[in-house]
Amino acid sequence: MNKLVPTKLFLTKGVGRHKEKLASFEMALRDAGVQAVNYVQVSSIFPPGCKLISREHGLKYINPGEITFIVMAKNQTDEPHRLISASLGMAIPADEKSYGYLSEHHACGQTDEECGEYAEDIAAQMLATTLGVPFDEASSWDERQELWKLSNEIVRTKHTTQSAIGQRGLWTTVIAAAVLILDHETNIGKPEENNRQENGK
Repeated sequence: MNKLVPTKLFLTKGVGRHKEKLASFEMALRDAGVQAVNYVQVSSIFPPGCKLISREHGLKYINPGEITFIVMAKNQTDEPHRLISASLGMAIPADEKSYGYLSEHHACGQTDEECGEYAEDIAAQMLATTLGVPFDEASSWDERQELWKLSNEIVRTKHTTQSAIGQRGLWTTVIAAAVLILDHETNIGKPEENNRQENGK
């Protein structure tokens, strides 16, 4: 039995507005470029050996209707002038054979920077505790980030964050997501290749 371990991952985000709540979520998915997949929301592990790629590159691997695994943070409001945000934080270990962490965070009243740093910090904290890297929880994010860089155990932290301000008469949805890609190539726009595969040629 083949194991479903993603080999690639990309980050994306989006915002959508509509008078209907569900439709505003669809608009956010469209803005993020993942509206055509049947997504399955999963928990927050960055797979060992997984390669972080750009959104532009990653979208080429997605086929319409495909079952796609996504780690997603989402926030919604129908209140005018309310600031909402959603962020996906990431922490990758230096050892490619080890797994990293992804963290979802959503908030009201937080800017992109505040929400993003919080999500990134949570992911890094979870990875640090797994690796046994000591840190002071009372210290600032900047201090912890510098400590982890010096430890040579955590090679990279990152976040993608989407914020928006609610508008009167509309639902506003923001999403931030990590899209996990299994080891296969897209066949979009290659019907002749699909036919050969179906015919066993």
